[in-house]
Amino acid sequence: GVGWERETIKDDWPGYSLDLFTYPEHYHDDIESVYIPHGVIMNRTERLAHYIMNDFQDDNIMVLCVLKGGYKFCADLVEFIKILGRNSNKYLETRVEFIRLKSYLNDQSTEDLHIIGCQDLSFLRGKAIVDTGKTMKALLKHVETFEPKMVKVAGLLVKRVPNMAESLTDYVGFEIPNRFVVGYALDYNEYFRDLNHICVISRTGKMKYKI
Repeated sequence: GVGWERETIKDDWPGYSLDLFTYPEHYHDDIESVYIPHGVIMNRTERLAHYIMNDFQDDNIMVLCVLKGGYKFCADLVEFIKILGRNSNKYLETRVEFIRLKSYLNDQSTEDLHIIGCQDLSFLRGKAIVDTGKTMKALLKHVETFEPKMVKVAGLLVKRVPNMAESLTDYVGFEIPNRFVVGYALDYNEYFRDLNHICVISRTGKMKYKI
């Protein structure tokens, strides 16, 4: 799987004008632009499903979905894996389990990571896992203690940050600049999850929904 192409969004990409797309009207002043339209997200997710099918061959996989930000990506990714399986003679049996990580307050990532739900991951032993969502080293360490057969990480977005360590993510949807984006289940203090597109939050939006 090494060498899968990643789609890189350049630092100066302003996004699309809001006028080009439909989105919940109540967010009109809260977002600046549509950064990645829903259709592009879906197409890219289908591509990642192809990569996963190729890597896992005939294993069945356990998908560990990281809530809440990962739920849409996870659902769509698993759906594409199922569709691809039906259309080929190669079917990957997929089970999904959910865990929840809390690490953000406003737009700052906090150091302490809380793993909520599904504390006992012993069902992972000997399984092949695709982990989706905002994945942290801490979670991977936790997962490894249950001795799965193979672990791969799928992330829709990976942010380019200074001295970006080697990426923990095996399947990357988009590599983006370090901007705070919302939508497609990514939130700002629980708002914006109902946006289909990934958008850049505006200053007004940040102030309005600040805790």
